Formats: sequence, structure tokens, C-alpha cells
Amino acid sequence: MALLILGLAIFLGSHSLRMLAPGWRDARLAQLGEKGWKGAFSLLSAAGLVLVVWGYGQARGDGAALWAAPTWARHAVGGLMLPSFILLVAAYVPGTRIKSALGHPMLAGTALWAFAHLIANGRPAALVLFGAFLAWAATDFVSARRRDRAAGRRYRAQGLARDVTVVVLGSAIWAAFAFWGHAWLIGVAPFRIG
Repeated sequence: MALLILGLAIFLGSHSLRMLAPGWRDARLAQLGEKGWKGAFSLLSAAGLVLVVWGYGQARGDGAALWAAPTWARHAVGGLMLPSFILLVAAYVPGTRIKSALGHPMLAGTALWAFAHLIANGRPAALVLFGAFLAWAATDFVSARRRDRAAGRRYRAQGLARDVTVVVLGSAIWAAFAFWGHAWLIGVAPFRIG
């Protein structure tokens, strides 16, 4: 569990600098330059993510379940993951109504992902992993929206075609991950085929 916690501290901590230490972040950005900052940030984030994956893999089955997932949980998670994937895709397609309404769809999608997985995972390591991501994403979403309001930043929608693209692409990625990718990467098949 220690590796998981260390990885979460590094990964989520580095992703919280704009929220928790904006002055320090801006000073490092000025010191290192944009490329230097992005390089250092990417390396630190990657190291944190590797520790999260490794630590969760080691701690995943440790400890008694804190709650038993209801029988419907696996399908609820699968259903909640569809809008989560759509939100994640919306973060990368400018000019959608989703981005216009939420401002930060990746944070909303991450919070939904974490919440959905908490429903079906009652082990201590799952509570630490998904609980940390849920708390971080919800807090950062509120902080980012405040920064947007303070800066007068608005995200304008630019047409229905972009929204359709996001929904179709997000749904396709969700289907590929739900029916094949999750079992291959995580070892759990959300929807068993055959």
C-alpha cells in the first residue's frame, strides 16, 4: 500500500500545483521555460503513475473487503463509464457544448470514473486509489471553475458536428475498453462475452 500512496502523492500532487501552489508553479515555469517545465512535469507524472499502477497491483487483494459490492454494481459501473469516456474525449475536442457547459470535462470524467469504481470495489486499496482520485478531481474541478470565472474565461460551443464527434468517438472507445481493453489491461472483464 505504501507504493500506491507514494505514487498517488506524486501524481496527484504534481497535478495539484496550479491549485495549491500557483506562485511556486509559475516561478518554476519561468525558471525552466515551457519546454523544461513540461518535460519535468511529464517525468514526475509518469513516475507517479508507474508507482500508482505498481502499488495498486501489489495491494489490490490485501485486506478484508470494507463493503460488498451489490450484484448490479458491475453493470452500473459499465453504464457510468460511458459518459466518463465521452467527457474525457470532450476535453480534447474544442468547441463542444460539453466543454462550454463544464469547462473542464476531463476532471468531471475522472470524478465519474472514480465514483463508479468505488461502487464496485470495496477493498482498502481500491478505496485509497479511487477515493483519492475522486477527491482530487472534484476539488480541482471546483478550483478550475473558480479560476475561469476570475479570468472571465468562457468556452464557446462551435457546432453540433463537434458534439456528435465526441459522443461517437467516446462511445467507441468505451465499447472497445469495456469489452476487450479492461480485461486485457486490468484483468477484470466488465461485460463477459461468451
